[in-house]
Amino acid sequence: MATESISSEATLSSASSTRDKGFTRHDPHIWGIYIVLIIISVIELYSASSREVTGSGMGVVMPIVRHMAMLFGGLGIMLFLEKLHYRHFYFWSLVFVLVSVLTMIYVYFFGAVINGARRSILIAGFQLQPAEFIKFSAVLVTAFVASRTQMKGGGVTNKGVMIMAATVLLFGLMLIKQGLTNTLLLMGISLSMFLIAGVQFKKLLIVLGVYGVCFAMFVGVLTFMESRHESNDTGNQAKTEQVDNKKDKLRVETWINRFTRHQGDGRPKYELPINADNRQEMLSYIAQANGGISGVLPGNSRETARLPLAFSDYIYAIIVEDLGLWGGLLVLVLYLWLMMRASAIAARCTRCFPALLVLGMAVLIAIQALFHMAIVTGFAPVSGQPLPLISKGGSSIIVTSLAFGVMLSVSRHTARSGKRQDVNRELSELPDDLKAANPTRI
Repeated sequence: MATESISSEATLSSASSTRDKGFTRHDPHIWGIYIVLIIISVIELYSASSREVTGSGMGVVMPIVRHMAMLFGGLGIMLFLEKLHYRHFYFWSLVFVLVSVLTMIYVYFFGAVINGARRSILIAGFQLQPAEFIKFSAVLVTAFVASRTQMKGGGVTNKGVMIMAATVLLFGLMLIKQGLTNTLLLMGISLSMFLIAGVQFKKLLIVLGVYGVCFAMFVGVLTFMESRHESNDTGNQAKTEQVDNKKDKLRVETWINRFTRHQGDGRPKYELPINADNRQEMLSYIAQANGGISGVLPGNSRETARLPLAFSDYIYAIIVEDLGLWGGLLVLVLYLWLMMRASAIAARCTRCFPALLVLGMAVLIAIQALFHMAIVTGFAPVSGQPLPLISKGGSSIIVTSLAFGVMLSVSRHTARSGKRQDVNRELSELPDDLKAANPTRI
């Protein structure tokens, strides 16, 4: 009996040793990026929240307490997902997508109107924006479908491409009334996933053409409907203005005005007068110029009290003002580093599904971060997009935490050593639908 016990313990120890060599406990790079982003978030949100201090019962600490509570909740989500094997995301992804679509439909008809569009719902005292979850769902759907429709020689079947394109198109049409930027973000994330999954370039061009035609038709129909509605109300101007402030609109005119203003009239930005239309962007440029190379240090921001939404849509401007050019570059490098690390993990994954998951989640975070920085620094027209994990916002923090949790789960549970015994062990834990080879290794 003693001999059998010793033999059993040795077998378990050997299996544990084999597992530790082929399966890492967690990825230190992803954890390091997460921790640094959290530290920057807490410091910079406190610096950028002077507009929220007035009238709060807890004074200057109220904004940061709320934000830290959201970050703590996001940490709990991330730790929970890290311990789950990534195969569970395969089964639960369709449930998550269904819930996201249903909440998006609800918001479309009954959501709270913010800046001329229905954007959020109130749940347990928190305002959630389903648009963030729709973008996360697009990654799940693409990874799910592409892993099931992989061809032996690499690439996605025509059926898989059609399913992915139709799903993304549906999501895009849901987002279009919430803002053009969200729709462009969704398309950028999805097309990146198509390329990663191995969709042929010719098929990708066809998908882009279909997207363009459907987008033009949808915008044209809704613009025509809005123009007819406004013409019917011309007899009562006061009533029209009151209704316009409460209803959600397509906002095509707003998009055109923003693009036109971004193009400018040839004059340098610093020569333009500050008015109601360009106030946010001009104060953002002033904040960044005030930061210079080394910054004025956190808490010394001059523009945070004047810049609207400094704690969310324009927090990168406050980061540059506080930490200077070097601080701004550090934040940029963190998101790019996350992409590079996800690429390294995906390149060593032997299966398609985990490779697409880890890359898709990194793309989701990085593209949104680059959009935010491009808007704040003047490379893209003005629009509202949070900086992942740094800006204030419940939905953005939740979705970013979900994405980090998925990446950590893949890095922890996928076989990346290349040894046959580790690959066989991973295959034995997966359903048949998840056994397609990783296209990035073919």
